[in-house]
Amino acid sequence: MAANRLTQRRDVDVTLINPRPDFVERIRLHQVVGGNHPAVVDYRTVLAGRVRLVVDTVTRIDAAGRSLELASGRAAGYHHLVYAVGSGSADPRVPGAAEFAHPIATLEEAHRLAPVVAAAPRTAPVTVVGAGPTGIETAAELAESGRAVTLLCGGVLGPYLHPRIRRAVARRLAALGVAVADGPGSRVAAVTRDSVRLADGRELPSAVTVWTAGFGVPDLAARSGLSTDALGRLLTDETLTSVDDPYIVAAGDSAAPSDLPFRMSCQAAGPLGAHAADTLLARIAGRRPEPIALGLAGQCLSLGRRTGVFQLSHRDDTATAFHLGGRPGGRLKEFICRSTVRMMADEAAEPGAYSWQWSGDGGRPQRLAGHRDASRAGAGRAEARRAAR
Repeated sequence: MAANRLTQRRDVDVTLINPRPDFVERIRLHQVVGGNHPAVVDYRTVLAGRVRLVVDTVTRIDAAGRSLELASGRAAGYHHLVYAVGSGSADPRVPGAAEFAHPIATLEEAHRLAPVVAAAPRTAPVTVVGAGPTGIETAAELAESGRAVTLLCGGVLGPYLHPRIRRAVARRLAALGVAVADGPGSRVAAVTRDSVRLADGRELPSAVTVWTAGFGVPDLAARSGLSTDALGRLLTDETLTSVDDPYIVAAGDSAAPSDLPFRMSCQAAGPLGAHAADTLLARIAGRRPEPIALGLAGQCLSLGRRTGVFQLSHRDDTATAFHLGGRPGGRLKEFICRSTVRMMADEAAEPGAYSWQWSGDGGRPQRLAGHRDASRAGAGRAEARRAAR
């Protein structure tokens, strides 16, 4: 989105550096595992013709020299940089999980998992760890294909969901045959080759263990000496500009505006990418960039290929009781998946056309003020503890 939008100016040369030759529809990776979708789109369908695609990986940002070191050994210079490296699997920090559980946060991980699932006997127990959107969708996808699936929540099912919608999702999972284990006792304590041990002492047989709990971000910003939040996201101001360097802006899962990042989601990624481009275009034109104004609409989940649920939210991303479920919910989910690709293709064809201002969250300034007050209070308490020692 950022690359396409930057082509509004004919005097700007835009290069997109990406480790893969295709765009990955990450919201469809559970379908890769289920064998129902490739989850890739040819860049020629979503990228403006004026954008130069370089298939490579950035290993270090030299902010002082305004250059990038690439895994191929080459270097790339820049005048302005959009930092949009996304997110991936987090270190599970659970004994045996790294060796015996299968993450699903990237295309490569989904490709490694798909043949493992396909090779397992149809009646073999499959365990999905984590009951956020990825875990719920993966469990439903595999159960609908006839797999014996257990979903381990480690807490509540769908933490974002309103209680009414959570009950509806639980009913649909039960109808698909998914066994849901929730509550604190369902937290995973250890993973072995053929079982999962829970915090309450239960040991469940598991021929295939899928790990969807938690996400992490690449450490590129930290390795490059740029300021990050505790998770490693690049710290920016509200215009998405790095707090260290006015020539670097960030968007997507790897951005932490004012240390109060938006929820990782495709509905945040599009507006953030567009706003990052707008910030750079304003600076190039000698104008003052505007702060981001973004409100989220909710969360949509596929519950197999036929049904789904769309959970509406207030613009501050707090869930409401309103939702669309069943087959209409499933059709809406598929429409949204297709729309994320279409909006990038539309922006490629007509740079600057994409708009999201209708969804602005007027309450963010107040939350930012509260966040800053809490941060200052926390820093004051830490300083007092240090002085007491």
